[in-house]
Amino acid sequence: MDKRRYNSEDAKREIMEKATLIFSQKGYNQTSVQDISKASGYSKGHIYYHFGNKEKLFVLLAQNTMQDWYTKWMEKESSYNTATEKLYGIAKHVLYNYQTPLLKGGQELASNPASSSESVKALFELAVIPMGSYRSILQEGVEKGEFEDGNIDEWTLLVGTWLGGLCQLTNTHQLNTLEPLFNQAITIFAASIRRRK
Repeated sequence: MDKRRYNSEDAKREIMEKATLIFSQKGYNQTSVQDISKASGYSKGHIYYHFGNKEKLFVLLAQNTMQDWYTKWMEKESSYNTATEKLYGIAKHVLYNYQTPLLKGGQELASNPASSSESVKALFELAVIPMGSYRSILQEGVEKGEFEDGNIDEWTLLVGTWLGGLCQLTNTHQLNTLEPLFNQAITIFAASIRRRK
């Protein structure tokens, strides 16, 4: 690497891009800092300098992936007119955006006894983003009189665990074949909270 042409932000971006590719191909446990160094063209020292270690780099990539999930949802959300339509929309968004390239690696890191508790906690905290999106839709539905008054926190947990449970089927089924099931889940749930006239 020619130090005269070294740009810190470019280096971080290139390392992150190559690391995402390697982690998605090999998983977390089978990827080494040396693998990332070789793929990116930056020394292991550069990687440690910018990210601390492999674990912190992976967590940062996972956080970026979840932020991308949220950005994509926010771009779609305005195309729906009602809270009920948004529930169907976010269910579809969850279905088609659950299997991220880093999903397997995240599961490996979280279940690895050698992983730091801070990293595992940071991965589990990523669930706050979709849960916040569900809560926002439910709150909107109550405020606009579309849904009855109820315990929005409980409803958020129910929607999150229901959709999360259905996402496990994405490992064994074609995504388009699961769409009716995700729609049915929302139909049942929305019927239970719809404001009665």
